[in-house]
Amino acid sequence: MKSQRTSQSKFGPPAVRLIPSHPADLQAKMQEMQLAIARRAHELFEARGREHGHDIDDWFRAQSELLCPVSISISQSKDRIDLCATVVGFDETNLKISIEPRQITILGDKETSGTKAQVATVEQARSYPYQILEVVDLATEVMPERAVVELQAGVLKFNLPIAAPNEVETGRAA
Repeated sequence: MKSQRTSQSKFGPPAVRLIPSHPADLQAKMQEMQLAIARRAHELFEARGREHGHDIDDWFRAQSELLCPVSISISQSKDRIDLCATVVGFDETNLKISIEPRQITILGDKETSGTKAQVATVEQARSYPYQILEVVDLATEVMPERAVVELQAGVLKFNLPIAAPNEVETGRAA
Protein backbone atom coordinates (compact mmCIF):
# COMPACT_ATOMS: atom_id res chain seq x y z
CA MET A 1 0.00 0.00 0.00
CA LYS A 2 1.27 3.43 -0.86
CA SER A 3 1.23 6.25 1.64
CA GLN A 4 2.38 9.82 1.76
CA ARG A 5 2.94 12.34 4.52
CA THR A 6 0.49 15.21 4.68
CA SER A 7 0.45 18.38 6.71
CA GLN A 8 1.95 18.56 10.21
CA SER A 9 -0.61 18.89 12.98
CA LYS A 10 0.09 21.10 15.98
CA PHE A 11 -1.45 18.35 18.15
CA GLY A 12 0.75 15.41 17.22
CA PRO A 13 2.58 13.64 14.42
CA PRO A 14 1.80 14.46 10.81
CA ALA A 15 -1.06 12.68 9.13
CA VAL A 16 -0.17 10.02 6.57
CA ARG A 17 -2.45 9.60 3.58
CA LEU A 18 -3.15 5.96 2.74
CA ILE A 19 -3.93 4.67 -0.72
CA PRO A 20 -6.57 1.91 -0.62
CA SER A 21 -5.77 -1.54 -1.98
CA HIS A 22 -8.01 -3.37 -4.39
CA PRO A 23 -10.43 -5.52 -2.31
CA ALA A 24 -9.29 -8.73 -4.04
CA ASP A 25 -5.71 -8.05 -2.90
CA LEU A 26 -6.81 -8.43 0.74
CA GLN A 27 -8.76 -11.67 0.31
CA ALA A 28 -5.90 -14.11 1.01
CA LYS A 29 -4.89 -12.37 4.24
CA MET A 30 -8.53 -12.12 5.37
CA GLN A 31 -9.02 -15.84 4.76
CA GLU A 32 -5.82 -16.64 6.68
CA MET A 33 -7.00 -14.59 9.67
CA GLN A 34 -10.49 -16.11 9.60
CA LEU A 35 -8.98 -19.61 9.45
CA ALA A 36 -6.82 -18.85 12.51
CA ILE A 37 -9.93 -17.69 14.38
CA ALA A 38 -11.80 -20.86 13.36
CA ARG A 39 -8.91 -23.04 14.52
CA ARG A 40 -8.77 -21.30 17.90
CA ALA A 41 -12.56 -21.54 18.30
CA HIS A 42 -12.30 -25.27 17.62
CA GLU A 43 -9.53 -25.58 20.23
CA LEU A 44 -11.84 -23.93 22.77
CA PHE A 45 -14.64 -26.33 21.79
CA GLU A 46 -12.35 -29.32 22.29
CA ALA A 47 -10.98 -27.98 25.58
CA ARG A 48 -14.55 -27.87 26.90
CA GLY A 49 -15.00 -31.57 26.12
CA ARG A 50 -16.73 -30.98 22.77
CA GLU A 51 -19.82 -29.62 24.50
CA HIS A 52 -22.14 -28.14 21.88
CA GLY A 53 -24.09 -24.90 22.16
CA HIS A 54 -21.25 -22.46 22.76
CA ASP A 55 -20.03 -21.92 19.20
CA ILE A 56 -20.71 -18.18 19.17
CA ASP A 57 -18.99 -17.74 22.52
CA ASP A 58 -15.99 -19.70 21.23
CA TRP A 59 -15.84 -17.61 18.06
CA PHE A 60 -15.95 -14.28 19.94
CA ARG A 61 -13.36 -15.47 22.45
CA ALA A 62 -11.06 -16.60 19.64
CA GLN A 63 -11.45 -13.20 17.95
CA SER A 64 -10.64 -11.38 21.19
CA GLU A 65 -7.51 -13.49 21.67
CA LEU A 66 -6.21 -13.10 18.11
CA LEU A 67 -7.34 -9.63 16.98
CA CYS A 68 -6.74 -6.16 18.36
CA PRO A 69 -9.99 -4.37 19.19
CA VAL A 70 -10.92 -1.52 16.88
CA SER A 71 -13.31 1.22 17.90
CA ILE A 72 -15.33 2.65 15.00
CA SER A 73 -17.28 5.90 14.88
CA ILE A 74 -19.35 6.97 11.89
CA SER A 75 -21.08 10.23 11.08
CA GLN A 76 -22.98 11.06 7.92
CA SER A 77 -23.90 14.34 6.32
CA LYS A 78 -25.81 15.03 3.13
CA ASP A 79 -22.78 14.49 0.90
CA ARG A 80 -20.29 12.34 2.83
CA ILE A 81 -19.62 9.73 5.47
CA ASP A 82 -16.83 10.29 7.97
CA LEU A 83 -15.53 7.16 9.63
CA CYS A 84 -12.81 6.97 12.30
CA ALA A 85 -11.16 3.74 13.40
CA THR A 86 -8.71 3.43 16.28
CA VAL A 87 -5.67 1.42 15.24
CA VAL A 88 -3.25 2.32 18.02
CA GLY A 89 0.12 0.60 17.65
CA PHE A 90 -0.18 0.20 13.88
CA ASP A 91 1.38 2.48 11.28
CA GLU A 92 1.09 2.90 7.52
CA THR A 93 3.59 0.09 6.90
CA ASN A 94 1.44 -2.58 8.56
CA LEU A 95 -2.07 -1.44 7.62
CA LYS A 96 -4.00 -2.22 4.46
CA ILE A 97 -7.42 -0.88 3.65
CA SER A 98 -9.93 -1.32 0.88
CA ILE A 99 -12.98 0.74 0.09
CA GLU A 100 -15.93 -0.62 -1.83
CA PRO A 101 -19.21 1.21 -2.51
CA ARG A 102 -20.85 -0.35 0.58
CA GLN A 103 -17.94 -1.72 2.61
CA ILE A 104 -14.67 -0.73 4.27
CA THR A 105 -12.05 -3.35 5.15
CA ILE A 106 -9.15 -2.68 7.51
CA LEU A 107 -6.34 -5.21 7.88
CA GLY A 108 -3.42 -4.76 10.20
CA ASP A 109 -0.47 -7.05 10.75
CA LYS A 110 2.51 -5.88 12.75
CA GLU A 111 4.59 -8.72 11.30
CA THR A 112 4.77 -7.90 7.61
CA SER A 113 8.03 -9.78 6.96
CA GLY A 114 6.19 -13.10 6.95
CA THR A 115 7.99 -14.47 10.01
CA LYS A 116 6.31 -14.55 13.38
CA ALA A 117 8.06 -13.03 16.38
CA GLN A 118 9.50 -15.54 18.82
CA VAL A 119 7.21 -15.59 21.84
CA ALA A 120 7.84 -17.55 25.04
CA THR A 121 4.41 -19.20 25.29
CA VAL A 122 1.23 -19.56 23.30
CA GLU A 123 -0.71 -17.89 26.10
CA GLN A 124 1.58 -14.87 25.96
CA ALA A 125 1.05 -14.63 22.20
CA ARG A 126 -2.71 -14.66 22.72
CA SER A 127 -2.45 -11.92 25.33
CA TYR A 128 -0.97 -9.47 22.85
CA PRO A 129 -2.75 -9.73 19.50
CA TYR A 130 -0.93 -8.08 16.64
CA GLN A 131 -3.57 -8.25 13.92
CA ILE A 132 -6.64 -6.29 12.89
CA LEU A 133 -9.48 -7.61 10.78
CA GLU A 134 -12.35 -5.15 10.67
CA VAL A 135 -15.07 -5.07 8.02
CA VAL A 136 -17.55 -2.19 8.19
CA ASP A 137 -20.75 -2.36 6.15
CA LEU A 138 -22.03 1.04 5.02
CA ALA A 139 -25.73 1.86 4.86
CA THR A 140 -25.17 4.36 2.04
CA GLU A 141 -23.21 3.85 -1.15
CA VAL A 142 -19.97 5.83 -1.41
CA MET A 143 -17.53 6.66 -4.22
CA PRO A 144 -14.33 4.72 -3.40
CA GLU A 145 -12.32 6.49 -6.09
CA ARG A 146 -12.88 9.87 -4.38
CA ALA A 147 -12.27 8.72 -0.79
CA VAL A 148 -9.51 10.23 1.33
CA VAL A 149 -7.96 8.16 4.11
CA GLU A 150 -5.42 9.48 6.60
CA LEU A 151 -3.69 7.92 9.58
CA GLN A 152 -2.74 10.18 12.45
CA ALA A 153 -1.84 9.31 16.04
CA GLY A 154 -3.39 5.83 15.89
CA VAL A 155 -6.63 6.91 14.21
CA LEU A 156 -7.62 6.09 10.63
CA LYS A 157 -9.86 8.83 9.26
CA PHE A 158 -11.99 8.06 6.20
CA ASN A 159 -13.69 10.85 4.25
CA LEU A 160 -16.10 9.05 1.94
CA PRO A 161 -18.12 11.04 -0.59
CA ILE A 162 -21.65 9.68 -0.97
CA ALA A 163 -22.62 8.54 -4.44
CA ALA A 164 -25.39 10.60 -6.00
CA PRO A 165 -28.56 8.62 -6.84
CA ASN A 166 -27.93 8.78 -10.60
CA GLU A 167 -24.33 7.53 -10.07
CA VAL A 168 -25.60 4.55 -8.06
CA GLU A 169 -28.08 3.58 -10.81
CA THR A 170 -25.62 3.87 -13.68
CA GLY A 171 -22.61 2.59 -11.76
CA ARG A 172 -20.40 5.56 -12.65
CA ALA A 173 -19.02 8.57 -10.87
CA ALA A 174 -19.40 12.13 -12.10
